Amino acid sequence: MNAVSPKIQNQIAMIQQVQQQLGTVIQQKAQFEMMAKETRKAEAELGGISDDSDVYVTIGTVMMKQDREKVLADLAEKTETFELRIKSLEKQEKALTTKFEQLQAQIKGALEGAGAPSAN
Repeated sequence: MNAVSPKIQNQIAMIQQVQQQLGTVIQQKAQFEMMAKETRKAEAELGGISDDSDVYVTIGTVMMKQDREKVLADLAEKTETFELRIKSLEKQEKALTTKFEQLQAQIKGALEGAGAPSAN
């Protein structure tokens, strides 16, 4: 059995790192998508009540009454921040996926080349 060259071992280690990074990015993106969805839902709920309704927000362990318009503005800002973060994570995901595919192709090519009969 042929030993795997140090170059291929290095590429395998790199692809494992990329795979781990990709998993982390996908997990973070899912969390931000969930937070954006919840924020949009809260905005929709507040949009459906009258302007003079009491609105309470939780700050740490305290629940405080706040102005409805201020809460709506805060939610809109949060949604925008979450969406920007999601776009950034999508770019990272795409770049890591491309890098993963390139490394995978290099490793496959190197292993196929190593297993091919030599010309000697």
